[in-house]
Amino acid sequence: MTIRFNVRKLTILAQDPGVRVNHQLLFTQVDVPYEDLADGPIGYRVKVVDFDASANVLYQPLKLAADSAAPVVDKYAPPMKMKGKARRDWENELLADPAFHAQNVYAIVMRTLARFEYALGRRVEWGFEGHQLHVAPHAFCEANAFYSEADKALFFGYFNSAKTGNRVFTCLSHDIIAHETTHALLDGIRDGFTSASTPDQAAFHEGFADVVALLSVFSLPETMELAVTKGKKIASTVQSIRLVSSVDVSEAAILDSFLLGLGKEFGASLDDEGARADCLRRSAKIKPSRKLLNLPGNQEPHARGEIFAAVMLRSFVALWMRRIQGLGTFADNHYNLDMVLEEGSRAAEHLLTMAIRALDYCPPVDLTFGAYLSALLTADMEVSPDDTRFSYRTLLQKVFASFGVNPSALRTDPETGCWNEFDQTTNVVYYRNHFESMLHDKDEVFRFLWENRRVLNIDDRGYLRICSVRASVRQGPDGFFLRETICEYVQVSSIFAAELGLLKLIRPEGMPTTQYLTVYGGGTLVFDQYGRIKYHIEHRLDDVERQSERLKYLWENGLLDQAKEAKNPFATMHRDRVSQ
Repeated sequence: MTIRFNVRKLTILAQDPGVRVNHQLLFTQVDVPYEDLADGPIGYRVKVVDFDASANVLYQPLKLAADSAAPVVDKYAPPMKMKGKARRDWENELLADPAFHAQNVYAIVMRTLARFEYALGRRVEWGFEGHQLHVAPHAFCEANAFYSEADKALFFGYFNSAKTGNRVFTCLSHDIIAHETTHALLDGIRDGFTSASTPDQAAFHEGFADVVALLSVFSLPETMELAVTKGKKIASTVQSIRLVSSVDVSEAAILDSFLLGLGKEFGASLDDEGARADCLRRSAKIKPSRKLLNLPGNQEPHARGEIFAAVMLRSFVALWMRRIQGLGTFADNHYNLDMVLEEGSRAAEHLLTMAIRALDYCPPVDLTFGAYLSALLTADMEVSPDDTRFSYRTLLQKVFASFGVNPSALRTDPETGCWNEFDQTTNVVYYRNHFESMLHDKDEVFRFLWENRRVLNIDDRGYLRICSVRASVRQGPDGFFLRETICEYVQVSSIFAAELGLLKLIRPEGMPTTQYLTVYGGGTLVFDQYGRIKYHIEHRLDDVERQSERLKYLWENGLLDQAKEAKNPFATMHRDRVSQ
């Protein structure tokens, strides 16, 4: 009888080597999709090639032992009941083993990919032509790590700590690996989000990657428990129920937890006694203010991205607190520890799923935080119409508003903040298209758009391109499936500044008439299971207000002449972020 396996267990570092609880590093085993791996490991989506360009060294590939009657053997499985010197020796051996580094990056990249595919209900493409993402665990000697679309790769650097002199490997940080993988996935889902645009769009990639990295940790039960208990032995029990004080699970305690800090070892190893003495970033500690986004310093993408992460992470903490409050308490205001951890995991799982699914309901160009909030609310409403138990969506709007972010002002319901459903269905011509082909064929969707461009208010002056046609199947809490087809189109108009009047735009002061410009428009069409338009989420080519704001920002910040391919935006962004 042939035994089939869907997942395999592989050991990873749940937190980077900068985090120790009871003097031990946080190793854990995680499930990753089962596949036939070549040495590296190399699978159908991830190809680990461990070449160090700084030292000109090619490390031996990881070989995962297996037999015919069992899943792949995890030779790095955490030893049970090992303590003291023996445990430290085992940890140091793994930290110095390039093969474990290869397993760590492979497992976390695949786990992050699986999380996106679960949320979106389909396979997710990378942001380049090809199927395998190259991963270099020891790419160079530098305090940096980044995703490169041109190289189809994730590069992880290493450096010596400015404070201890110890070697720091970014490939051993769960946060950093999940962050860079999110860049690669987001580039595949919405490749227009790397184009020069408004401050919000420039900040979104970084902020969203932080959110995915941090919320992903909350699905690791052992790590969550250690963060809440701080490694202390649970002494309070009632009928074998482990108890935790309400003080240890208060909002302040969770915000101060190592779970909500990103890049602990990385940040603590930089030559910086200020904000990074603890973590590279601790966005959740940013205090809400409606004025934050309008401050001059926060127009810069790095700072603005941290504000986005702060909004999402504070939303998570608020959701967790609301779920905890629904639990009963024991004497001296104690909670059932295991139920607290379960509620935190559920809150993180729900918000992370919402956050990823929201990408399908975003406009493809010139994203704003308000438009993303509308997409976030709509994504949840579609699969969970009844929000009365915990009022997630109401709470999200409240937290976002405390940072000055409100749902998109156009085409949204004033009460729910969700996108308005498409209301021109009776005027749409469907009979000239083949429904089955509309589910996957870009040319068929293009014909549909062209036939209905007047009903859809699509300006035909720009070059129209169908970017993607993706069928998605998502399961709601009631067990039923939501089937949709997500189509993304973009319009491009390349003009000189002298021609801005054609779009009713005013040339910014000081801009020469010979300045070459690219103006974008576009939209996302969401079709229901019957092939009818459910949502049309658009940023029109002839939207004067939006185009004027974008043009002014790009001109004043010297971003108009930067070609997308001219340099690696993520390498530069991360290097700048570290140096600030």
